Amino acid sequence: MSTVALEAGRRRPRTTTTLGRGSSLALGVSVTWFSLLVLIPLAALVVTAAGGGWSAYVTTLTNPQTWAAISLTVGVSFGVTAVNVVVGTVVAWVLVRDHFWGKRALDVVIDIPFALPTIVAGLVLLSLYGRQGPLGVDWANTRTAVWLALAFVTLPFVVRTVQPVLEELEHDVEEAASSLGAGRLTVFRRIILPSLVPAIAAGAALSFARAISEYGSLVLLSGNLPFRTEVVSVRVISFIEGGNTAAAASVASVMLAIALAVIVVLDVVQRRVSRRG
Repeated sequence: MSTVALEAGRRRPRTTTTLGRGSSLALGVSVTWFSLLVLIPLAALVVTAAGGGWSAYVTTLTNPQTWAAISLTVGVSFGVTAVNVVVGTVVAWVLVRDHFWGKRALDVVIDIPFALPTIVAGLVLLSLYGRQGPLGVDWANTRTAVWLALAFVTLPFVVRTVQPVLEELEHDVEEAASSLGAGRLTVFRRIILPSLVPAIAAGAALSFARAISEYGSLVLLSGNLPFRTEVVSVRVISFIEGGNTAAAASVASVMLAIALAVIVVLDVVQRRVSRRG
């Protein structure tokens, strides 16, 4: 047998994956639907933002009131997301690993922010933390109100992304590590955390994205005071009501870029932590 024949016999045959008719149709429908809902609107947003020229774009973003709204929204969203990462993970842990009276009721209550219309959530928060609320505090029209509203509507994201992962974790691995002398912190850091990081990162991304775009729960509670409690969503609506669509699109494009950057950073972090774990 010749050398060429031997080399040919050693080579593995190349396999090619082709889409069937059903898969091709599903892919086409998916791409079309995604384009209609996401790609085309985002492209229209960028085109509208660029319609006024670079000078108009810079003028809108350097406006003190606009910049104050962006700073407040992004800053509080980061803070609320950080709190949700810790508290949401703890709540998910309690729901999965602990057994207590009222556990099922608590599991249902976690989803209330998903079910309530945001304007109703704002009314509920105002009735509790407003001037005539039963708690005896008056946090309406303050930055604390912005924190409360965003924390209320974003808490379930981390809980619901971490909870299923915790339920699927094998206890045998943790018990084996403990029997070999590993402490609780080591077991959590080397075994549990690498499995939870992707879910925590996904929940954090959802939490941040929801926070920077929230509107309904803030309308009644925050008061929308310029330079104090006005958030980006309210600022955008003000531009639209004033007929300045290009300015509204400019602010929206900045928030879109911030959201995408945060999502990419969280994805990189979770990949590195999972790899090191």
